[in-house]
Amino acid sequence: MTANLATVPTTGIQLSGLTKSFRTPQGPVHAVRGIDVSIAPGETVALLGPNGAGKSTTIDMLLGLLPPDSGTVTVFGMSSADAIRAGAIGGMLQTGGVIQYLSVRELITMVASLYPNPLDVDEVIELTRIGDLADRKTTKLSGGQTQRLRFAIGLVSNPDLLVLDEPTVAMDVESRRDFWATMRTFTSSGKTVVFATHYLDEADAYADRIILMANGRIVADGAATEIKATVGLRTIRATLPRPDLVALSALSALPGVTNVDARGEAVILNCSDSDSALRAFLPAFPAARDIEVTGAGLEEAFMQLTTGQQLTTGQAAGAEEARQ
Repeated sequence: MTANLATVPTTGIQLSGLTKSFRTPQGPVHAVRGIDVSIAPGETVALLGPNGAGKSTTIDMLLGLLPPDSGTVTVFGMSSADAIRAGAIGGMLQTGGVIQYLSVRELITMVASLYPNPLDVDEVIELTRIGDLADRKTTKLSGGQTQRLRFAIGLVSNPDLLVLDEPTVAMDVESRRDFWATMRTFTSSGKTVVFATHYLDEADAYADRIILMANGRIVADGAATEIKATVGLRTIRATLPRPDLVALSALSALPGVTNVDARGEAVILNCSDSDSALRAFLPAFPAARDIEVTGAGLEEAFMQLTTGQQLTTGQAAGAEEARQ
């Protein structure tokens, strides 16, 4: 898989001072409140955040589908429109349908004809593992199969930047695994990927970098390990024979313990200071075994960094309706 441009891009993606607001029945919603992001060529970046955080609006401005109220977007030194005309951007969005009554192969072939240096259609079909669907009409596809077709359409232009908005929604476990196997092949040639997802495990496993948004702003930006480390929480897990209410009360009173959960004989201690908690736990509960101490996961970091900052459900729904 080769790059579109004469050489692999040396200038990446730059979002500078982006803002975007919408009028909704609930009042004005400031969907994006001053985004500044630089993405280097070859990076795989996950865009995370709760509903209404501004992820899809940011992606739409990156793709040139929405004009920003203020700020600029450049992609490999070009405007979004020029980059799309050059075939340098491929997109897989969560909204919009595919053209009906064509076969999968016919639709991919038609899209390929719109770009200056597309990939071979058979290569795309093989790469996205949709050979079994190639002769099926688009009206006969399930939700997950349609997502796989959207992916093929995004790849066929041979883009240097692939932008994905909730790419594995409606896919089953096997299809999700196949999707990310294809993505590894795609990125191995130096391609750039920006994807928004609600599946935190996907961001943790496949992104070089995570940008976490809440209420239109960036609240964290870095590798998954860096973001998880900012939370500072630790969890102690242990097997404790027959933990009764007295034992659970004693566990809750240990220094550094913020919360206790019991699941059968397993106890889980969420700690702000795991060292102090562990020093007190061992002599107080000598029968404990199978003790593990782990750092916060991406889900814990996500919740702590975004709690209290997301829009209300009504505001988020209104903003989405206005964006469309």
